[in-house]
Amino acid sequence: MKKMYSVLACALALSGLSSAAVAGEGFIRGEAGRSDIKFAADDIGSAKDKDTSLSLRGGYWFNKNFAVEGHYSRFYDTSLYNDGTDYADAELSAIGLGVVAKEHFTDTGLGFFIQLRAGAARGKVSVDTSEGSGSVTSTKPYYGIGAGYDFNRNFGLSLNYDHNQGSGDGIKITANTLSLGLEARF
Repeated sequence: MKKMYSVLACALALSGLSSAAVAGEGFIRGEAGRSDIKFAADDIGSAKDKDTSLSLRGGYWFNKNFAVEGHYSRFYDTSLYNDGTDYADAELSAIGLGVVAKEHFTDTGLGFFIQLRAGAARGKVSVDTSEGSGSVTSTKPYYGIGAGYDFNRNFGLSLNYDHNQGSGDGIKITANTLSLGLEARF
């Protein structure tokens, strides 16, 4: 994991040295979609579920092709059981830091584009029950791909697919998310 953080730090430093970094711009992006969650636990078995996902991302475009981003994503937040007396609620979320590469199909930096993103995310599974609560965290790589359209220099829309994973204490979780994203640049 230290190697991934070193690569991210080097990419950020190198992009800061380029003359295009002076012409960069910040961005904020909201994404909403659907996550397919796969859960496996030692001695318990496995399960699958789906839930609405929400993600808030922000960062800095150093030029039209390269950015760094930070994000908070909530993949799963549901009641697993509730009979009026006993209950069990679960939430799956992550915070992360990564890089984004983007390529437009035109020289203007507007119109249709494809993008790739990757980085490291600290995932957290929280469970709250009538018997108590607990959580498990882990830091793993994430990656994603997207395609979209930049309407102008300040606004774009995209369809994204992301893969996140986590493990710890005999638990393995995967979240595959399809989302629609709106990005504002300033």
